[in-house]
Amino acid sequence: MIDCIDVVRTFRVAGRPAVRALDACSLQVARGEVVGIAGPNGAGKSTLVAILLGFLRPTSGTVRIDGLEPRRYVVARGIGYVSELVAINPRWRTDTALARYAMLSGLSDADGARQVDELLERLGLTEHRTKPVRALSKGNLQRLGVAQALLGDPDLLILDEPTHGFDPVWTLRFRDVIASLRRPGRSILIASHDLAELSALTDRVVIIDHGRVARSVDRGASAPAARDYRLVVATGGDAIATIFPGARALGADTFEVRQLERSALNAGLATLLAGGGQIVSVAPSETLLEYHFRDAVEGLHP
Repeated sequence: MIDCIDVVRTFRVAGRPAVRALDACSLQVARGEVVGIAGPNGAGKSTLVAILLGFLRPTSGTVRIDGLEPRRYVVARGIGYVSELVAINPRWRTDTALARYAMLSGLSDADGARQVDELLERLGLTEHRTKPVRALSKGNLQRLGVAQALLGDPDLLILDEPTHGFDPVWTLRFRDVIASLRRPGRSILIASHDLAELSALTDRVVIIDHGRVARSVDRGASAPAARDYRLVVATGGDAIATIFPGARALGADTFEVRQLERSALNAGLATLLAGGGQIVSVAPSETLLEYHFRDAVEGLHP
């Protein structure tokens, strides 16, 4: 569906050195995939999204969406897009706003009305349908933005920080929304700083740094041989430093043990238990995606 090959985008400002926002960036997204985009501030994520939407042209390289240049694809088939900061006329009613976007999407009056009702229900906005947009909370406004992106049932969705402003309930519900949107012919691209949400929502996450794809992490990626672990004990805390040299105390009963392979971790835990220690919990200090992000961007792991 999406094919970016060696994409470069340079910005020039008079009197200043040129800034290369994307530098030989290559990315492919197949039909049926849900792919996340992550990276530090200034990595090039927003520039890539703008190019895919046809707002910007690459300085060099090739970008195709289903074989078409992005602008041609948008005109011919449309893209469902949610920006991080949703901006909708504050004087419009919630349902009226969706109805107007439905008209712009080319839907008939009947199809538009049906989809408006369905999307208000799906995004939990039915009780707010007669409210002016200015009266919506940040989370409700963001869900309205998601609803407008789904009008017309597009085959490509690009969601930029879609859960920005969501409360915990709707952050969890949004996972079900994404699951319901999956289909063989649709591709979904989600850009976010929330690595936990990207882990839950996507099939893989592409990490961008300094305008390049630094790493692609599949949902089923194997764990590294050695990881940091957080260990909570009920008793035996005084023996941790001896059993796990270099362990760092995070609290009276909580410790971080660093760069252990599973065999060494299990041997140490066995020693702790044999000495009368009681373990409350043990888990990696960071998720697999967090590990790969830090490794790709910051190089903090050996």
